[in-house]
Amino acid sequence: MQLLILGAIAGFTIFLGFPVALADVSPRTKAFLNSLAIGILVFLVVDVFSHAWSSVTTSVTDSLLGHAPIASAIAMLITIFVGIALGLIGLAYYEKRYMRSVAKTETKLERSMAGKDGGEINRYKLATMIAIGIGAHNLSEGLAIGQSYAAGVIGLAIILIIGFGVHNATEGFGIMGPLTGSKKKVPVGLLVKLGLIGGGPTFIGTLLGSIWVSPILYVLFLSFAGGALVFVILLMYSVIIKQTSNSVITSGILLGLVFGFLTDLIVTIGGA
Repeated sequence: MQLLILGAIAGFTIFLGFPVALADVSPRTKAFLNSLAIGILVFLVVDVFSHAWSSVTTSVTDSLLGHAPIASAIAMLITIFVGIALGLIGLAYYEKRYMRSVAKTETKLERSMAGKDGGEINRYKLATMIAIGIGAHNLSEGLAIGQSYAAGVIGLAIILIIGFGVHNATEGFGIMGPLTGSKKKVPVGLLVKLGLIGGGPTFIGTLLGSIWVSPILYVLFLSFAGGALVFVILLMYSVIIKQTSNSVITSGILLGLVFGFLTDLIVTIGGA
C-alpha cells in the first residue's frame, strides 16, 4: 500500500501543471507558452534517448567483454530502433486515422462551437498525443521507482518520487500548451483524461517495477516515448511557426529547456 501511494503521488503531480490551460492570454503569449512547452518536450527527448542508449551501450559492451551473450546486445539494439519506429511512425499513423475519424463524425453543433476549421478539436487531439508520449516516458520513471523500492533502497525511491513529482508538474504544462488561451472552456472530463494518460503510467510502472525487472521493456518504453515526443514536437512547431516570430519561439524553447534541466537536477542529486 505504501508503494502504491508513493507511485500515485509521483504520477499525479502532473495535474499541477494544468491550470495554465484555463488562462485567458493574448495570441502572442499563447505562442510563447506553446514554445515553452516545446522546450520541455525537447528536454524529455534528450532525457529518454540518453537513458535508453546508455542501457544499450552497456549491454553491447558487456557482450563484447564476454560478460553477456551477444544475442542480448542484438536484442537491445533491435528494441531501441523498434521503439523509436513505434513512437514516431506509429503516432503519425494514429494521428492521421484519428483525425480523419473525428472529422467524419463531428456534428454541426460541434463545428459551430469549435470554429469552422475545427481548431478546438485539433488542439484537444494534439494535447492527447502529447499526453501519450509523456505517459510512455513516465512509465519508465515508475519502473525506476518500483525497482528501487523492491531492492530495499527506500531513500532513493523517495528521492525519485520527489524528483519525478516535480518533473511531472512541468510535463503537465507541456500537455496543456496546445489548450492555452482556448476560446471555449476546456472540459473537466478532458483534463482528467489527459492527466490519467500522462501521469497514470508512473503509478503502473511503479507497481510493475516492484515485481518484474526487464531491461528490454525499459528500453522499449523509453525509445517509444522518444519517438512519440519527436513527432509531437514537429507537429506543435508547424502550428506555432505560423503564429509568431522565431525570436519568441526560441525564447520559449530556451526557458522550457531550463525548466527541464533544473527539475531533472533534483533526481540527479538523489543519485539516480
